[in-house]
Amino acid sequence: MKKKIIETERLYLRELQIDDTKELMKVLSDPESMQYSLDPFSEKKVEEWIQWNIENYKKYKHGLWAVILKEGDVFIGDCGITMQNIVDEIVPEIGFHIIKEYCNKGFATEAALACKKYAFEILNYPKIFSYCTVRNIPSQKVARKIGLQFYKYIEKRGEKQIVQFATKD
Repeated sequence: MKKKIIETERLYLRELQIDDTKELMKVLSDPESMQYSLDPFSEKKVEEWIQWNIENYKKYKHGLWAVILKEGDVFIGDCGITMQNIVDEIVPEIGFHIIKEYCNKGFATEAALACKKYAFEILNYPKIFSYCTVRNIPSQKVARKIGLQFYKYIEKRGEKQIVQFATKD
């Protein structure tokens, strides 16, 4: 049994590992799933993504974690906290990628809300951010559902992004 970092009603989050590559490719290599952010990943790029997160676990004590549906112990994506450069400041940011057949079932919201709580209660961050392209309405809705509010617009990777944030209650 792999160590659970966060547990919710329907999910648990654990550290990603290289043997998650094939499952994580179901979202990171899917053009539809990646339409708002990066280009679809090759298998090598997914492995590098996992390695980057493993390094983040050592450096920051967090990163994107594997999202596992408790029922059936099914890998459904990643969600977590990474350090991102937003407006020339390195800040904690909640991000997620959910395999499309598991989208629109509240899993991203449930995982992201648990990560927000973890950021404030365990990591003691005073603020948490989220950003996505202005076209990515689904991610903006998740951010609002977990209590993030509009912060500002930025330009990143040549596209207008919306930044949302919350402060520790």
